[in-house]
Amino acid sequence: MRDFFGLAEERIVSPIVPPTDTISPEYGLFNHQRNVVRKLIPLLAQDERRAVLHLPTGVGKTRTAMHVVANWLCTCEPSVVIWLASGQELLEQAVLAFKEAWTHLGTRPLQIGTMWGDQMPDLNSFSDGFLAVGLAKGWAVISRTDPDWALRLSSRVRLVVFDEAHQSIARTYRQIAEELTLDFRCALLGLTATPGRTWADIDEDGKLAEFFSGNKVSLDVPGDNPIEYLIENGFLARPIFRTLLSKPGVNIGDEEIAQISGALEIPEEIVASLSMSEQYVTAVLEGIMELLGTGHQRVLVFAATVDHARVLTAILTARDVRSYAVTGATPIRVRQQAIRAFKSNGEEPIVLVNFGVLTTGFDAPKASAVVIARPTQSLVLYSQMVGRAIRGPKAGGTETCEILTVVDPNLSGFGDVTEAFLNWEDVWQ
Repeated sequence: MRDFFGLAEERIVSPIVPPTDTISPEYGLFNHQRNVVRKLIPLLAQDERRAVLHLPTGVGKTRTAMHVVANWLCTCEPSVVIWLASGQELLEQAVLAFKEAWTHLGTRPLQIGTMWGDQMPDLNSFSDGFLAVGLAKGWAVISRTDPDWALRLSSRVRLVVFDEAHQSIARTYRQIAEELTLDFRCALLGLTATPGRTWADIDEDGKLAEFFSGNKVSLDVPGDNPIEYLIENGFLARPIFRTLLSKPGVNIGDEEIAQISGALEIPEEIVASLSMSEQYVTAVLEGIMELLGTGHQRVLVFAATVDHARVLTAILTARDVRSYAVTGATPIRVRQQAIRAFKSNGEEPIVLVNFGVLTTGFDAPKASAVVIARPTQSLVLYSQMVGRAIRGPKAGGTETCEILTVVDPNLSGFGDVTEAFLNWEDVWQ
């Protein structure tokens, strides 16, 4: 009829909807991560209500844990989830991860609280949400101004997450965790890539296992070696370990050698003396320059001391290498600028030299090389340093990652820990 009067007929074109389609979640998990969540949630609801999530660094502990956190907040309303961590990087990472997770997984508006440094939320009015608490801040409040803050808050807390759980049996930190989980309805979840506290002290590691009721959830993937599976399938970068021997840079007597052999860590005065010796500084610089010369665009360096980090950065800058020093004394804004530059996609090579602030809570997917110039006998610390740059292609990282460990021949214990790292049952098998 419309054609009869010279009017064009309007046709409504229906969109073609395929009979089947695929939709991807904005905050999804890989299959091995989903398996872990399925095990954790019922385990945390049992009588002990305690468990450790053990995933190698680079496999997404934080993202996986956020699914547990979101599940808890969705099923317990109202409730408070506490995230305990030491170090600003870990805490900031947790807050950002929760905001992203809750945007996609959440069911209602929530409070977000930050309790570290100078930040102190009103805990009396905090009744439904996510609270990130710095362990040092939590203990400072207990010991100086409000000894009962954790006990008062505990009646509202239904889940406490302890990041870097191997720290949880330190006396002060354990007290915070125990007071926050006083209510029988509250669960405690530990996160770690290194579920041993010391490597050398079996008794200490036993205390850690006991604190979490002996419950540990790890990867369940095909094959005998989970790490090899993750590497072969692109979730982790394949680490290439090399050791660079410097010329002896510090004179150590028999008494000091005996002291080092019996200690869990190398004395600070020996580390400080070594780090500023010409031989050691030269060896570290040669290692960095060699990595840059073979095409690495982002090199992360773990210095031995604050002064060591500054000296290395000054020399690199003098050699026209774009480099940044990041230490605990670095202003927050300067630190953030350095990290942002290092994580950028620019083609100019960048070296980020740090001491004491980037062993945890810092992911550098673009980093394809790590230089470990911080002598240590702690397998926990060593694994944390290695773990900063081993994300694989499926996690936005690289296929391989070169790990260069600079060793002074007089500190044999440091060399030993690099070998032990490859065979530590709790971490790499």
